Amino acid sequence: MDLLPKLAQKVGDCLITVGATLVTAESCTGGLLGSVITDIPGSSAYYRGGVISYSNELKIQLLGVETYCLERFGAVSQETVTQMAEGIRKQTGATYALATSGIAGPGGGTATKPVGLVYIGLAGPRGTRTSENRFSGCRREIKVQTVQAALEMLIDLFS
Repeated sequence: MDLLPKLAQKVGDCLITVGATLVTAESCTGGLLGSVITDIPGSSAYYRGGVISYSNELKIQLLGVETYCLERFGAVSQETVTQMAEGIRKQTGATYALATSGIAGPGGGTATKPVGLVYIGLAGPRGTRTSENRFSGCRREIKVQTVQAALEMLIDLFS
């Protein structure tokens, strides 16, 4: 966890430098991403807030994820995390949006979607990019690895 504050600070520095704002749409991370971001003093200058959309109903109602997407691809999919990121960005007018959806375990995995499978979406002015990740460890470790990867994804955008 020692790395997360440093990454969150770097995210904040990048966003402040370009005058950008950030929102989050979290499922498997359950608010950890937003928590790490708001642990940085002054984060209100760039972080607008986030939605923890653990249920499919909230993904649809608050983030604009389409029902067919959830039915066809599932909540843990590139397609869904793309719509989560794009939906919250559109709803809030933020410059960037990070979204997470995955299976943190210990249960809930299948042969095709095992525990540790996580998708991260990043929507911004130049479009949306996603990453598919296979993390390992206990539930908390998978959540921490997801937050780290999400923050690094945004930092890489500015590199």
